[in-house]
Amino acid sequence: MDDQASSDRRRPLTGNATAFALLLAALWGGNPVAAKAGLDDAPPLRMGWLRFLLGGIVVLVWALATRQSFQLLRSEWLPLLGLGILFSAQIAFMNVGQDLTTAGHAAVITATFPLWTGLLAHFLVPGDRLTTERVIGTMIAYLGVVALFWTGFEGDATIGGDLLMLVSAILLGSRQIYLSQAAQGIAIHKLLLAQSVIGIFTFLPTSAIFETEPYVLTERLALSLFYQGIVIAGFGFLGQTWLLQRYLPSGVTALQLTTPFFAVLAGVILLDETIGLELLVGTILVVLGQLIARRQELSRMLERSESS
Repeated sequence: MDDQASSDRRRPLTGNATAFALLLAALWGGNPVAAKAGLDDAPPLRMGWLRFLLGGIVVLVWALATRQSFQLLRSEWLPLLGLGILFSAQIAFMNVGQDLTTAGHAAVITATFPLWTGLLAHFLVPGDRLTTERVIGTMIAYLGVVALFWTGFEGDATIGGDLLMLVSAILLGSRQIYLSQAAQGIAIHKLLLAQSVIGIFTFLPTSAIFETEPYVLTERLALSLFYQGIVIAGFGFLGQTWLLQRYLPSGVTALQLTTPFFAVLAGVILLDETIGLELLVGTILVVLGQLIARRQELSRMLERSESS
C-alpha cells in the first residue's frame, strides 16, 4: 500500500484546478434542469442513448484532433467494460428517476455523490482517508436527503423518483472512484469512449423494445440534448476525468457542493419549479454537511489559490 501511495501521481487541487472544478460544478448544476426539460419530449432511455452519442462524438473529435491512440491493450478491456456497465446503470437510474421527480430534488440528491466518493476513497485510494469532520459532515448531509422524504412532496416530485435518484448518486460516487483509479493507467479518451459506446449499445436496443413513443424532435429537446451531450457528456466529462487523473478524487468532488444551488435556481427560472420546505431544508443540510466534510480540502484549495 505504501509503494502504491508513493507512486500515485494525484495530489491536492491547485488554485487553477480549483477554478476549473468550480466551472464544471456550475455546468453540472444545469444538467438536471436540461434532463427534466428533455424528458417532456423523449422517454428516458431514448434520451440516454442520444446523449451518449453526442458526448461520444465530442470525445472522438478531441481524440482525433490531439492524435490519441485508439489501440486497446488486453489489460484494458475488462476495466473499460466495467466502467461502461457502471456508467450505463447510473445514467439509467438517473434518467428514469429524473422523469419521476423535480429538477430541484434530483440536484440535491445527486449532490450527495461526493459523500459516497469520500467513503469509498477511504478504503480504495491511498492517502484519501476519512476524518472525524468527514464523518460528521456526511451524517448532516444525509439528513438533507432524509428531509426530502420526511416533509412530503410537491409538484412532480415522488418518493419513487427520489429513491431512484439516490441509487444513481451512490453509483455516481462509485464511478468517480473507479474512473479515478482506471485513469492512472488508461488514457482519458478510451475511458470516455467506452462509456459512450457501451451506453449506446445498452440503451438503444432497450429503448427500441420498451419505449414505443414516436420520435419527435422539438427545439426544447434539441437544446436539452445539446447541453447534456455536448456540454456535459462531452466537455464536462473530459474536464472531470482530466481532474480525476491528476488530483485526489475527494478534493475534486468537494467543489460539487455548489451544484444544488445552481440547479435549484435554474429549475425555478427555467421550469417554474417551486422551492418547497423539503427542498430548502434538504439543500441547506446537504451543502452544510459537505462544507464540514470537506473543510480541510477547501482550506488547502483557498490557500493555494491565494498563493498563486
